[in-house]
Amino acid sequence: MVPAGNPTEETIRALASLLAGNDVIIDGGNSYYKDDVRRAGELKPRGIHYLDVGTSGGVWGLKHGYCLMIGGERPIFERLEPAFKTLAPPDGYAYMGGHGAGHYVKMIHNGIEYGLMQAYAEGFELLHASAFQLDLAAIAHLWNQGSVVRSWLLELAELALRADPRLEGIKGYVEDSGEGRWTVEDALEKNVPAPTIALSLFGRFRSRQGDPFADRMLAALRNAFGGHPLRKSGPGGP
Repeated sequence: MVPAGNPTEETIRALASLLAGNDVIIDGGNSYYKDDVRRAGELKPRGIHYLDVGTSGGVWGLKHGYCLMIGGERPIFERLEPAFKTLAPPDGYAYMGGHGAGHYVKMIHNGIEYGLMQAYAEGFELLHASAFQLDLAAIAHLWNQGSVVRSWLLELAELALRADPRLEGIKGYVEDSGEGRWTVEDALEKNVPAPTIALSLFGRFRSRQGDPFADRMLAALRNAFGGHPLRKSGPGGP
C-alpha cells in the first residue's frame, strides 16, 4: 500500500522493471480507478498482471481483518484468492469486476463514509450545544445497542468522547485524502445528484478556514442592505 499519485506511479514503474511475464502487481492503496485502467493497459504488453484492491478497515484491520474490493482479471483474482482470504474476515473480500472496479467501489465507499461522518458530527454538535447535561460517550454507547444508527464509526466516536468528553484537545481541522473529491467528480460526470457527499466534502474545506472571506462578504452585504450590525476584526473587535 503506497499513497496515491506519484508515489504509486514510481513504485509500479520500479516494480515493472524487475518483474517477469505472468507476475502480478497489486495496488492496495486508494488510487483513482481511471489510473488503474491505464496502468493495466501499460503493463499488459509486458505480460505483467495488475489488480486494484480497495482496502478498508483502517488501523484496526491488522486485528480484525481488511475488507477487500478487488478489480482486474478474474483468473488472476482466483489465483491470488488464498492471500485475500487470509487478509480478510469471513465474507470480507469480493471480486468487483475488471480493471478499476475495485478502486471504483472503494471510492464510492469513502464518499459514503464522508457523509456518515458528517451526519454523526452534526448530530453530536447539537447534543453538545443542548441545555441538557448530556453524557455524549454514554449516548454513543447506547445508540450502538440495537439502534438503527449503530455502526463501527459510532464505536470510535464513543472511544474519542470517553478519552476527551468535550474534544478540547482536538482542533477542528479536517483533511480529505482524495476519494471524496473523486466521488463528487464522478457524480458530476454521470449527472447523479449526491448532495450529502458533496456537502460533507465542502464541510471539510470549511474546517480549514479560520475567518473565511465568504462570511465577511455575507456580513458586509447584510449590513449594506439592512443596516445589520457588523463585528469588527482586529483591535477593538470581538
